[in-house]
Amino acid sequence: MTLPIRGLGAALILFLADQMSKWIVTGPLGISHLGAGREVTGFFALRFVPNIGVSLGLLPADGDATRWALVALTGAIAAGVAVWMTRERHPVDQIALGMVLGGALGNILDRIRFGYVVDFADLHFPTPWDPQWRPFLVFNVADAAITVGVLVLLVRALLTRDKTPPVAAGSPASAPSSSSAPLSSSESPHA
Repeated sequence: MTLPIRGLGAALILFLADQMSKWIVTGPLGISHLGAGREVTGFFALRFVPNIGVSLGLLPADGDATRWALVALTGAIAAGVAVWMTRERHPVDQIALGMVLGGALGNILDRIRFGYVVDFADLHFPTPWDPQWRPFLVFNVADAAITVGVLVLLVRALLTRDKTPPVAAGSPASAPSSSSAPLSSSESPHA
């Protein structure tokens, strides 16, 4: 087994980017309590949201038992992704799995340290029916990495095929082997 250097590199880079972005938002920028925020553009804001659940707020971990159960569950999933990455041969898939792993580890570390995941990226667009329409919940770098990694894996699984090149006629692989070809009467070992 060889180490998937590309995947491990992607995991490390995204883990560090996630943790650094969360530190900048909650530390130097001071966006560290519920309701704190800063408008960056007309469609993007930094807004502190402690996420005690997983995607879309599912499986809320509002107590110690559920918090650590969620850490164990997401840790087991991350371990499964790491094992998959070591078995994966295609570099694009290794990188995509590294993105998922790095994002998962970033969110797991938050849950261990704080009891929740720090979300802060608030993407919103003005529409005729809502001046602040949000196509996504508030998210973080780890969430984005996981989403992009999963989408890359899905696109590759659904739209690409690893094809074995056809064997050209007349090549050694296309010729019948001597052990499987029938013998003529002149080639018979008993003649």
